[in-house]
Amino acid sequence: MNSKRRTQHTSLGIVGFGAFGQLAALYLGKHFEISAYDPSPSPAKVALQLGVTLSPLHLVTQADVILIAAPVSSFEQVVSEIARTCKPGALIVDVGSVKVIPSEIMRRLLPNCVDIVATHPLFGPQSAEKGVKGLKIAVCPIQGKQHARMAAFLRKSLELTVIMTTPESHDKEAAVVQGLTHLIAKVLLKMGPLPTRMTTKSFDLLSEAISMVQHDAPEVFEAIEKSNPYAGAVRRQFFDLAASLNVDLEATSKTASHNDTGH
Repeated sequence: MNSKRRTQHTSLGIVGFGAFGQLAALYLGKHFEISAYDPSPSPAKVALQLGVTLSPLHLVTQADVILIAAPVSSFEQVVSEIARTCKPGALIVDVGSVKVIPSEIMRRLLPNCVDIVATHPLFGPQSAEKGVKGLKIAVCPIQGKQHARMAAFLRKSLELTVIMTTPESHDKEAAVVQGLTHLIAKVLLKMGPLPTRMTTKSFDLLSEAISMVQHDAPEVFEAIEKSNPYAGAVRRQFFDLAASLNVDLEATSKTASHNDTGH
């Protein structure tokens, strides 16, 4: 592997080698020497294909950059373990769908001698199927100064569109963007099977959006709806407005029916 093609940081440790951890390895493999930890033995074949070394957690967390791709449910425990073994000067990055709670956990538990950046790649394995060029990633500086270099790497080397923001601003917008997308997808899937023959362009786009999220792990939906502190209010507003619209439509239907009968 040509060292000239890598960033100044040469080692990357991925904690959580599920679908997104594997996607990260696919696109970062030419820039870093990658090791990964996952409690499940299932990623071994994929790791071999991607040139990733599966190692115990205490070894993976000795990397220059540590990428946390663990579920929200185990996030605090994972960060606690990383805090005990990470080296001074390391850059620690998370890639979760929510940012306020993980950022608070990392700020509270990780030592002052490391840099912390909370990120949210606004894509997944399906939407990145044809490459990541032009896709968006939210970047929230939490501790230290390495976020500027990291943002430059994401722009220049991966050609991502970088959105600098704060955990609070991210979660407020994500509560609408992700919260409603996944919520509507869940409802429509329960109404299925959806029509595929006599469809409009707008319905095709809606179906495409559903297909991008319907295979997400259940914990992704749980995190988006329950771990985002702003999601509940958005969800209630959506259902309240839908219920109000239904009342209006029911009232209109009754009026029309009354007029038709001539009473």
